[in-house]
Amino acid sequence: MIASAYLAPGGLEATLAEELDRLGVAVEAWHGRLALSPDPPAQSVWALDIWTAPQEIAVASVKAAADALRAVQRNWWLYAAVHHRRAALIAARLPPVAARPLIFPCAAPTSHLGAWTLLAPERLLASATKTSPFGNGECRFVEDRSGPPSRAYLKLWEALIRLGEWPHPGERCLDLGAAPGGWTWALARLGAAVTAVDKAPLAPGVAAMPGVTWRAGSAFALTPEPVDWLFSDVVAYPRRMLALVERWVASGAARRIVCTVKFQGATDHEAAAAFAAIPGGRLAHLFHNKHELTWLWRAPSGA
Repeated sequence: MIASAYLAPGGLEATLAEELDRLGVAVEAWHGRLALSPDPPAQSVWALDIWTAPQEIAVASVKAAADALRAVQRNWWLYAAVHHRRAALIAARLPPVAARPLIFPCAAPTSHLGAWTLLAPERLLASATKTSPFGNGECRFVEDRSGPPSRAYLKLWEALIRLGEWPHPGERCLDLGAAPGGWTWALARLGAAVTAVDKAPLAPGVAAMPGVTWRAGSAFALTPEPVDWLFSDVVAYPRRMLALVERWVASGAARRIVCTVKFQGATDHEAAAAFAAIPGGRLAHLFHNKHELTWLWRAPSGA
């Protein structure tokens, strides 16, 4: 019996498998990038999406499969690992679900969405509930291909949607390791006052944006100072980043923190667990992350 399923980011199946093993979650089989488990759902930070109530359903035909899904609920999203043609025929019989790219800033979708896949031509796996509001955990945006100096801003946009808020005009933001300025560009576009800290200068177009100030220096040598938002996409070993954010959290200087936790070589699962254990924080692998996680933190109310 399959009691939970975990969708791995592309190329990170082994990393998810390591995490599930550490959590004591058995993997009965892999279905493409979907890890199938007989154990109850667990909190996985490396899964793009977690199917929390999967059920196997015998279906004799394409029509029977579509009817079975529609009998449960309206909105479904297909994960197609095998039997692509048959799966597409079933999907065509289901009510359409809008999948237009998001225009940031915006809220995450709130419509209830289930997930399904064909395990065999006459056997489907369907979960009426899952953890991500996006189909297969894929958060896609209408991109700006001319303004930002890199595509790193997409990761920031997704992080802010996950957090459920973003900087407002005039709020003070500190962007650590900012060059060439993808995150600074995104924050300045929101009207925030951004101080970008890096040894390297910002791209000229970003440096010239209203509200942007560049400060030459190291993120790790900086003394915490009062800000509304602290951002970091610094390339550093996870334990060094952990020490940095712990110092900022202890200082009480920042109201919100968004930090990328980058892994070089083997995944440091213990460091990831230490990030996840910080009160008020949340750790996740975003669709736009690579071999990295994003840590989101809010200061306690009244702090």
